[in-house]
Amino acid sequence: MQQDAFQPSAGQRIHLVTGKLAEPMLRHIADELQQRHDVRCTVGVAPITVAALMTPRWLKRKLEIPPQTTDVVLPGFVCMDPDQRASIISEFQSDISRGDQVRWWIGPKDCRELHEWFGGQSMPVQLTDHGIEIIAEINHAPRLSMQDFRSAVGHLRDQGADRIDIGCDPSSACPNIADYVRAVLDEGVPASIDTFDIPETERAVAAGADLVLSVNASNRFAATDWGCEVVAIPDVPNDINSLKHTVDELRRHDVRVRADAILEPIGSGFFASLQRYAEFRKHDPAIKMMMGIGNLTELTDVDSAGVNLILLAICEELRIESVLTTQVINWARSSVRECDHARRLVRYAVGMQTPPKRISDALVMLRDPKLRPMPNGALKELATTIRDTNYRIFADDDLIHLVSSGLHLSDRDAFAMFDALLKSPRGDSMDPGHAFYLGYEMAKATIAMQLGKQYEQDRALNWGILTVEEDAHRIERTARGRKGSGRKGSDGQESD
Repeated sequence: MQQDAFQPSAGQRIHLVTGKLAEPMLRHIADELQQRHDVRCTVGVAPITVAALMTPRWLKRKLEIPPQTTDVVLPGFVCMDPDQRASIISEFQSDISRGDQVRWWIGPKDCRELHEWFGGQSMPVQLTDHGIEIIAEINHAPRLSMQDFRSAVGHLRDQGADRIDIGCDPSSACPNIADYVRAVLDEGVPASIDTFDIPETERAVAAGADLVLSVNASNRFAATDWGCEVVAIPDVPNDINSLKHTVDELRRHDVRVRADAILEPIGSGFFASLQRYAEFRKHDPAIKMMMGIGNLTELTDVDSAGVNLILLAICEELRIESVLTTQVINWARSSVRECDHARRLVRYAVGMQTPPKRISDALVMLRDPKLRPMPNGALKELATTIRDTNYRIFADDDLIHLVSSGLHLSDRDAFAMFDALLKSPRGDSMDPGHAFYLGYEMAKATIAMQLGKQYEQDRALNWGILTVEEDAHRIERTARGRKGSGRKGSDGQESD
């Protein structure tokens, strides 16, 4: 039986077995393996959706081995217990025609680990390609000073926005709207204008805005003179026929158009509005489309990252080429960054026909993808073996642990544990710098326990795309302290 990492050699003919769901991804990986290792790879797709549902007995009945195969790699889910793998392999060799003429392997559970399992290095996924334009709206833009407006434009551009939409005030037209358009263009970003006021639109288009949101029966007659692209919307959100009519009228006058069926908030027909997007795409497979996703992220009490990912996935599958978003409400304040990553992730997932799992954890922000608990008894053993006075902090088993030479404190309450430390023999030598450092680290450990995140001492918690790496304050402080009074720091160095 073969269990260790595979070591390919030129000319081998390797048959990789999987289920239907992983087939597109595995075929892509097989092509990469062939080029990288000078081998020939074939892919066998068992008649089951996911490989995790295979059993050895079932797979033996379904497996066919191509002629001249030298090695067969079964998915790791076939046998999860390493102690049983020898007998499983023996059964395949004896029960399958030509089974004794090939080498049998049980590979990794996830086909994306095959590069590493083949004795090489893992191939990181490059999320560079995307097909969705991000239009970031600055709401009530004319209410901002020009300085604040320029700052907002630059910030959104740097977050990943491809276009800045100037959201106008419905109650009054902006006489100097052209200045706002030119400010956007000066930042190197295309500008769009969101207003139903026709004179205001004309001034914005004359200044360089090349997209107008939104056009329906009330203003479509004027769009023929603007000479730019427009976004058609229904006269009322649930009237898809009015959207079709406006699109037809605009096209009849050779106006470039993209369609927006209007995404409705939850409680106001959210799912029905999604159905309208799908219906309109089916009605007109070639038209460019836009979805205003801020109607959901801004009006739902939930962190926006997951909502944005789902909506971008819908857009990718329906070929909706642009989204309009904003980040006014605090829980959606990073929506543009989230959309920028989400559009790359969903392009990869849809293109490879694979779930967007274990591809990137950049949008896993509240919790962590995986926790690494300490082995049983490891902390007790550490407390009895270390000889220095460094403080090691751990968050494990719903407890904060503080371990040092001759010391092992643990508690769910960081205040209670710190109080216990002050009452210990080590407490007499506690200086303000150490107290602040330990309090800071134990606060991080407490947050990690509450949210289900991995805590590692002296490292920033992982917040996905929002992670801000920490400076090595403790190291810098203790390094300066080597010339100090000679008191030992938390890492054993002299401190001030």
